Amino acid sequence: MKKQIAYYEETAVYRDKFDSGLPAMAYFSKFRKEVYKDGALNLKVKRLIALAVGLQSGCTRCVIGQTKDAVKAGATKEEILEAVSVAVVMGGTAVSAETWRVVKTLEELGKW
Repeated sequence: MKKQIAYYEETAVYRDKFDSGLPAMAYFSKFRKEVYKDGALNLKVKRLIALAVGLQSGCTRCVIGQTKDAVKAGATKEEILEAVSVAVVMGGTAVSAETWRVVKTLEELGKW
């Protein structure tokens, strides 16, 4: 089974290559950075929301990256699991089937 963080880093190279080939992506990158700044919601809460949305949308990179970023923002294993449980309630078995990625990413980060 492939390491989740290695997959994330490997695919980031190609995402960055795509972004550099399409100058308009600079606007999206700027927008993304603005969205994740603390506001009415802090970064940790935003990363937990993004993790749940990533699971719901079936985005592998999002699940791995947002799990990693949630930990970096101070989220505990318990907070991450609760956010994931909301995604499972909303998305059912399709979301539940991908929760292993969260567990494996947490294991790789030494948080499980």
